Amino acid sequence: MKKLIIISILFFVYHDAVFSQKDYTKYVNPFIGTAEHGHTYPGAALPFGMIQLSPDTGIEGWDWCSGYHATDNSIIGFSHTHLSGTGVGDYGDILIMPFTGEVKFNSGSKANPGEGYRSRFNSEKEKAVPGYYSVFLEDYKINVELTAAKRAGFHKYSYSSEEANLMIDLFHGLQDATIESHINIIDENKIEGYRTSSGWAKRHTVYFYAEFSEDISNYIIEVDNNRTEDKSAEGRSVKASLKFDLSNNGLLLTKIGISHVSLEGAKKNLNAEIPHWDFDKSRNEANAEWNKLLSRIEVEGGSDDQKISYYTALYHTFLAPYLFSDVDQKYVGMDGKVKIADGFNMYTVFSLWDTFRALHPLLTILDEELTTDLIKSLIAKYEESGVLPVWELAANETWTMIGYHSIPVIVDAYMKGIRNFDIDKAYEAMVSSAMRDERGLEYYKEMGFIPMDKADDAVSTTLEYAYDDWCIAVMAEQLGKEEDYKYFMSRAKNYRNVFDNETKFMRGRYNSGFWKENFDPIAPSFLGSGEFTEGNSWQYTWFVPQDVTGLIDLMGGDKLFKEKLDSLFTVETDKEKYHMPSDVTGLIGQYAQGNEPSHHISYLYNYCGYPWSTQYITRKIMDQFFHSGRDGLCGNEDCGQMSAWYALSALGFYPVLPGSNEYSIGSTIFDKVTIHLNNGKDFTIAANNNSSENKYINSAKLNGKEYRKTYFTHNDILSGSNIEYEMSAEPNKQFGVEKEDRPNSKICDEFKTNVYNKNFVPIISPRRTLFANSIKAELTAYGSDIEIRYTLDGSEPTEKSQKYIKPIIQNDSFTLKAKVFGGGLQPSKTIEKLFKKSIVHDKADPFFEKDGIIYPRVLKNENFHPKYNAGGENGIIDGNFASTDFREPFWQGYEGVDCDIQIDLGKVLELNKISANFFERQDSWIFLPKKVTVSFSKDGLEFSEPVVICENEVIENHEAEIKTFIEELKNVQARYINFNAENVAVCPPFHKGAGGNAWIFIDEIIME
Repeated sequence: MKKLIIISILFFVYHDAVFSQKDYTKYVNPFIGTAEHGHTYPGAALPFGMIQLSPDTGIEGWDWCSGYHATDNSIIGFSHTHLSGTGVGDYGDILIMPFTGEVKFNSGSKANPGEGYRSRFNSEKEKAVPGYYSVFLEDYKINVELTAAKRAGFHKYSYSSEEANLMIDLFHGLQDATIESHINIIDENKIEGYRTSSGWAKRHTVYFYAEFSEDISNYIIEVDNNRTEDKSAEGRSVKASLKFDLSNNGLLLTKIGISHVSLEGAKKNLNAEIPHWDFDKSRNEANAEWNKLLSRIEVEGGSDDQKISYYTALYHTFLAPYLFSDVDQKYVGMDGKVKIADGFNMYTVFSLWDTFRALHPLLTILDEELTTDLIKSLIAKYEESGVLPVWELAANETWTMIGYHSIPVIVDAYMKGIRNFDIDKAYEAMVSSAMRDERGLEYYKEMGFIPMDKADDAVSTTLEYAYDDWCIAVMAEQLGKEEDYKYFMSRAKNYRNVFDNETKFMRGRYNSGFWKENFDPIAPSFLGSGEFTEGNSWQYTWFVPQDVTGLIDLMGGDKLFKEKLDSLFTVETDKEKYHMPSDVTGLIGQYAQGNEPSHHISYLYNYCGYPWSTQYITRKIMDQFFHSGRDGLCGNEDCGQMSAWYALSALGFYPVLPGSNEYSIGSTIFDKVTIHLNNGKDFTIAANNNSSENKYINSAKLNGKEYRKTYFTHNDILSGSNIEYEMSAEPNKQFGVEKEDRPNSKICDEFKTNVYNKNFVPIISPRRTLFANSIKAELTAYGSDIEIRYTLDGSEPTEKSQKYIKPIIQNDSFTLKAKVFGGGLQPSKTIEKLFKKSIVHDKADPFFEKDGIIYPRVLKNENFHPKYNAGGENGIIDGNFASTDFREPFWQGYEGVDCDIQIDLGKVLELNKISANFFERQDSWIFLPKKVTVSFSKDGLEFSEPVVICENEVIENHEAEIKTFIEELKNVQARYINFNAENVAVCPPFHKGAGGNAWIFIDEIIME
């Protein structure tokens, strides 16, 4: 045993001494992904570090989520926290900007940098390598150099004169809103402070402690736009201009430690990690740490461009998640309390919807200790909040994206033998996440799918829950929990409930069981739109990694499955007809490399016996969408997932099914690959006769023996196996085609999808519930051998109630209740709808009078947004009520302006009540109106004093809600009504879009 330990130690000493001599950082270009939609930042950071010290060139707009974009030519300053490749912005904390001349506390604009402290720069005078960034500020003639430790940043400013200034802007942030900030000048060369903000992370604080190599000769502090002479200041907006009189060749060094816990923690972090003033030492240490990690994978062959793309991809995969605990192991928990991480490092920024697919599987190969810490972090967050993270940011659950994808991260590691964590607690957390009654789970558990009229992103969420449930089942089987194993494995087949056998696509279904009408597999869905997440049915139909064999059977067998896959890569999108979500990029036909749901699809040919197609298409994707320019990523980096796809695919394999221990084989772009493992062994892949033309595997050997499978296992990697391919320009259509040679992804036939043992609820039409004269109600239901029973008096329908045969015509208000019986199932739930006779424009045409009936109409309604028009001016008095999906055609939306309308009732009527429905969904910039008033007139000239229906204080709300505001009237005689809903105009300070236009959404004004 001692010999083994000594050998392992000698290996790692040898590895660090030999392999780190090669400078892998020269192949890394941190500017890759800073153009187009990559959303990366070029600044200085260490692997998985707390600090991301980088320039900010813009703070608003989707392509500035990281604070930097290659199209800009001016820099606001250098902040210490950034997100890598996300689709939402946040962080950008503790901004510092060196400058000379006049003190300006505003940052200035891109159009006119000189109006503030911003400076122009030339990208040709930028440099970035792992752990280091430099730029020359043209306006101030200052050369800036940055490097970083794990929790501390090091700035080096070379001024062209002895007079030097620094701006510290604690109000600055990236697409969040500052709540409060504080600065304190401790002595002549030390300051401290903090910034608390609200944005994507509902609330987080970054503390800092800074030291300067020169003394502060003067300072100016501005608090909420007012200057103060105090050395300590606190407010929402705190900025400080520090002056230094330089005598050291114009050089000023600045060291800053940060902490999410306390000022003391920030100081400890700095003193522990950068106790000296040697900038080059810190830079070299950063370079050495990056080389140590990058050298875990050695590639030989390939072009220089491919090597740069590859090692930059590795670099990007080693940035997130971020270290969250201080050097004393203190961190802030999900409950807001300070904790101590006992025996592990706490991490944050878990972009799990993205990273469970490839980033975390890659880390299980390269860093088992880090993987353990990440899992312990997830479990701790569960204990603190009661739920496993979905998308966690700075100890805040953002609830961004879908699924419960902490689960595959935990299960994949467990199945690979990484088990140094509380397994029982992890299993408890997984089951707890899967058994909640939120985010569509209440429907998923009962019905086996999520109805698209009951929850957002219904089809995508159903599919992803089913995969996550498979992961729980795998863990349950390992732990001997037989009943759980059967239950969750059956749930893992729920994907079948949204597979439409007629179209052979995954398709939205309603609570009634009916499929979505007018189905178009190309039509995209947007986040929250009711069917798919950031994509369409073409892209999501393939997300059944846990039962690819079952999906093949549903498609009609290997050949038809392959033909449909081929179509995915050839069916084009009519750009004039369809507007794809901004995340859906990198298209080959309908395949979208720029978004994660597509990432496994090119490997599915292996599962149906056409592996050469996987080899062809994965090479095509790599060649087409990854290169060494700033626009070298075709979509959001997403905290490492986009790069992890390439980091694995370029080696020639990919984890289609995390949790299975199998890697599906593709086509390596390198002649030889060596992975240095934690256990001291090397896993190697050699591709003889490899080239851009010779992309096909003609034959293979595993450890010297013929190998015909199109997958290998994690154990093959850990044992230090050698795989050798003979490559050719033509595919070998005998290699890997037999069923026993294909990757394994099958749920046994003994497991059946969750069966909904009730009839589906019937549908009542029309959608409209208000009517002026009479209304015709119709009932329909899904299923065979069934019948619909209904009542009109409010009583519960039974098997003896009136049987529905023909449309129901009524002239007065009534309540229709209906229920489905028969079909060998339990009766459905009751559906209920109140049809109310009211003053309403219930005709589709705009005519004022028709068939002797006078209909009200809207005379003035000019401010609504054309995209959200409810069908036109009369759309808010047509009797159609909208749901919480604001993209429905029944809402009228007003951006930054009031809803100011006039209604003509056609004749003088007595009014007893008026009400209006408004929608609030703050994460979509939709707020309740500040004030709603109405006034009345008989002649349209003289109006009464306005009556206030409601007044609302703008408070933070994370729920999507429809609210009805009612005003009882006393015998008001009127023909004309002026209705005004006052918009809050701009998003309030607590909102992530603070200062941007706010919306009002109104649905129906009801007059009785």
